Amino acid sequence: MGPLAGVKVIELAGIGPAPMCAMLLADLGASVLRIDRPDPPELGFKRPLRYNLLLRGRRTIALDLKQPAARDLVLELVERADALIEGFRPGVTERLGLGPDDCLARNPRLIYGRVTGWGQDGPLAQAAGHDLNYIALTGALHAIGREGQPPSPPLNIVGDYAGGSLYLAIGLLAAMLEARQSGKGQVVDAAVVDGTAHLMTTFHGLLAAGIIREERGVNLMDSGAPFYDCYACADGCYVSVAPIEGRFFSELLRRLGIDPQTFPPQSDRARWPEARARLSAIFATRTRDEWCAVLEGTDACFAPVLTMQEAARHPHMKARQTYIEIDGVVQPAPAPRFSRTVPTPPGPPKPATPDEAMNALDGWLGQDRMVALREAGVLP
Repeated sequence: MGPLAGVKVIELAGIGPAPMCAMLLADLGASVLRIDRPDPPELGFKRPLRYNLLLRGRRTIALDLKQPAARDLVLELVERADALIEGFRPGVTERLGLGPDDCLARNPRLIYGRVTGWGQDGPLAQAAGHDLNYIALTGALHAIGREGQPPSPPLNIVGDYAGGSLYLAIGLLAAMLEARQSGKGQVVDAAVVDGTAHLMTTFHGLLAAGIIREERGVNLMDSGAPFYDCYACADGCYVSVAPIEGRFFSELLRRLGIDPQTFPPQSDRARWPEARARLSAIFATRTRDEWCAVLEGTDACFAPVLTMQEAARHPHMKARQTYIEIDGVVQPAPAPRFSRTVPTPPGPPKPATPDEAMNALDGWLGQDRMVALREAGVLP
């Protein structure tokens, strides 16, 4: 089920944006076969497999890709695939004999998706790096933070997942659509630096127009404006307000019991510190829940600042079933929603066991071929 039902994708196991992209495609119904190492390395922190949520919704086999027979098996699977995802440094798959030329020679319609931090070429292409480094180079990190404070790392959502995973996914889907017309595959080079830079398009326009400045924490949407920020409540929790439009700002003031005639004009930047001080004092008089009772669901552009666990329990999120439970673990549900081709709920991450290998290859290879591969020692 799902809009991508029938699409077959091979994922060469990696970290960062590649598995997130594979999860997204699997969530939408694609049949994704993850090819892992026989002994995958521990990366950063240990956790039971059921908590590695980016691996949900797809089957897994373990192959030593340095062995010619394992490489040949991958190329055999490539013949049956619509797309392949890899997230290694440039040149790694070429050295394994699984680069774009190798794979497209076996399947000229294949879409070969590559995602890296720096891209496949350029002076930094071979350098190690992580999300924080990539968004630093694009100017995005410099823009995030409060006035007078260092840049604030925004988890690895902006770079790895938004600039990398999502851009690779849309690139793969666009190329697969084109291949249906042309009959020709191609390589999709998704670089986190490219995607993150693209996400900054609006702000480049605002900067060029002189509407925003390069400094952190002095602009409309970077905590500079008192009407687009978070405020501490009496219980130490926070709320967010974002009434950019004048009529919404007026609604916020009305519900806070503030006479607009006594409050600094919204557009008067020189008086933003005064406005902030007054809003801070008011929000500190009640708890977060008390402010929710006054402001939530109104046109004041308000929401409580929730923890991840609180978010899953919020009535709006529960009503939309934004979170689901898989194998006892609460996690975000697939997104976006579809009115007709509703995806099947994803299953939990699968271990690369011998039994799982046979299940994983079902639909890719015949039973006799799988037995032969096991007897030859290619499959566990």
